[in-house]
Amino acid sequence: MLRESSAPRPDWREKCEAVGFTFHSLDDVPYWDESARYRFPLDQIEGHIETGTRALLAMCYAAVTELVNDEQALTRLNIPRDFWPAIAESWRLQDRDLYGRFDLAYNGHGPVKLMEFNADTPTALLESAVVQWQWFEDLRAAGRLASTTDQYNSIHERLIAALSRMGIKGRLHLAAMAEHEEDQATIFYLADCAAQAGLDPVPIAIEQIGVDRQGRFTDLQDRVIAALFKLYPWEWMVRDEFGRHTLARPCTFIEPMWKMLLSNKGLCAELWRLNPRHPNLLPCYYEGDPAASALGSDVVRKPLFGREGANIEIRRGAQVAASTDGPYRGPAILQAAGPVFQNQGRTAILGSWVVAGGACGICIREEDGPITTNRARFIPHYIQG
Repeated sequence: MLRESSAPRPDWREKCEAVGFTFHSLDDVPYWDESARYRFPLDQIEGHIETGTRALLAMCYAAVTELVNDEQALTRLNIPRDFWPAIAESWRLQDRDLYGRFDLAYNGHGPVKLMEFNADTPTALLESAVVQWQWFEDLRAAGRLASTTDQYNSIHERLIAALSRMGIKGRLHLAAMAEHEEDQATIFYLADCAAQAGLDPVPIAIEQIGVDRQGRFTDLQDRVIAALFKLYPWEWMVRDEFGRHTLARPCTFIEPMWKMLLSNKGLCAELWRLNPRHPNLLPCYYEGDPAASALGSDVVRKPLFGREGANIEIRRGAQVAASTDGPYRGPAILQAAGPVFQNQGRTAILGSWVVAGGACGICIREEDGPITTNRARFIPHYIQG
């Protein structure tokens, strides 16, 4: 694993916008940053990243079986009691999931280590599946990458294949918050994938979903929503008044209800409890657990429902070495610090994508400090030929 400098394509902005990637910059500073690239040898992709991702996904599915009827675990995960039966029913019926992203600590040596699992509403999808592949093909066509190079990226093809096998007949509604540009771009990208899978995609703002007298979800044309992809977190939905209607299972949800057990940072503590000393896990405990004293001096505190790097603390002994602000309070986990890739003050976190139960690609987000936030840059990658 090596970070290299790379000259940006002169028309990179136009290329990004042509595929719907309009949020490529933040305050005129590139979020999509192709002034650098990461090079991987094939043995690291296959032997560390892909193998580790498969092992983590298998542990996660096994954990759902253990957790779904464990009232103590559901309480630790801070999931509202009213939703426990619906979650169990969703798992019993094996409601299909679509995709997720593991955030991994990896420095090119030894096994990848799970930092968290974005199992419900992961973003960075369009840039991972389409934009970095476009970048790779352009550089290879220009002779700037050898013809023998490759990229670990079959995300797009896997999404189309998975959507075609979801058991959805005809219309698929895809919802996100209206004012969030990145979320809107994500659902329009997934709508394109759905169309290629033979479905009839209907993008809609989450705020525009209604409920009819029979408790069914409806769109602005009063059409019943039979299948809904929602880029809106379950942990928010179960605490909204609107979310109470989901208890009646008014439609097929993507992601399914049982993903609540995986899209919670408490999962890391539960996985460590169920799979102690597994090489792909970091030691992790709930805050307040006396066993957390075994973590040693370097500890990361994360709220169970935090997002985008908010409310994170990196502790070294009794000192807080780094922290971020944010709105997320309540229960938290304490996790051992992972072997992240660092280069000249930059920290790189590896995102490993899974679609329909299979590992299929990576993304790399790079931050100038030790905590990855929503200001982190996306850096493309390639496999050395």
